[in-house]
Amino acid sequence: MDTLRSGTLTVPGARLYFEARGNGPLLLLIPGGASDAEVFRDLAEELAAHHRVVTYDPRGISRSLLDGPPPESWLDTQADDAARLLDHLARTGEPVRVFGSCSGALIALELMVRDPRRIRLAVAHEPPAMGMLPDAVRHAAFFDEVHATFRREGVPAALDKLRAIFSGSPAPPLPEATDNSEFFLSHVMLPSTRCVPDVDALAAVADRLVMAGGQGSRTHDVHRPADVLAKRLGRKLTEFPGGHAGYARHPAPFAAQLAAILADAQPSLG
Repeated sequence: MDTLRSGTLTVPGARLYFEARGNGPLLLLIPGGASDAEVFRDLAEELAAHHRVVTYDPRGISRSLLDGPPPESWLDTQADDAARLLDHLARTGEPVRVFGSCSGALIALELMVRDPRRIRLAVAHEPPAMGMLPDAVRHAAFFDEVHATFRREGVPAALDKLRAIFSGSPAPPLPEATDNSEFFLSHVMLPSTRCVPDVDALAAVADRLVMAGGQGSRTHDVHRPADVLAKRLGRKLTEFPGGHAGYARHPAPFAAQLAAILADAQPSLG
């Protein structure tokens, strides 16, 4: 039975488009980069058998329209938006599980730091926290150059240069409601790749964090921060099927592994 429900939540400066499927424990899926809720469609349908799965378009992406200019503080605003969405959809006192990939993983980690009593488990799949790497300065210069290329030569040239973080492979084509590449290059890429998670705060809740990466992206620079953060938190890196976007390319096995992890989540602290 199709249980898809969609809606729009008005938040300061934007209107967030969201979808909810299924019944059971609430699971929020947070997309990254230029992606919207469409990127999780197949994964969400797999997971909806046992979860109430919420997906959404981050502000400025696809159907989540801005009511003004993008805010200065990217991570704070994104975490505020996700928290407001949970306030809107979760029952009072209901613990939630969160999965985020790429820049969405940074938002998932921030939600856990902000409200660890609400977040039962956070799975962070390849957050682009390049500032955690030993060669962080080189990576910052690289993303600056990608941004400069975008300003000089446009979207295709910038995306071609960005391939370096995927070991030269083109980013996989992903389902999306709208092409958000220009917004991503303008407003998401630099602030997200400059985010450095609060390791001390995460260490206090490390038993409810899963740092994850793709089996197919082990050699990619975008995979490295998850491995570094897992080691600093004393956790083992969990590998999922596929590469950086394995959830879209291999939704059934990805969902099966994620569902098993969610089932093992510790009881609520509430």
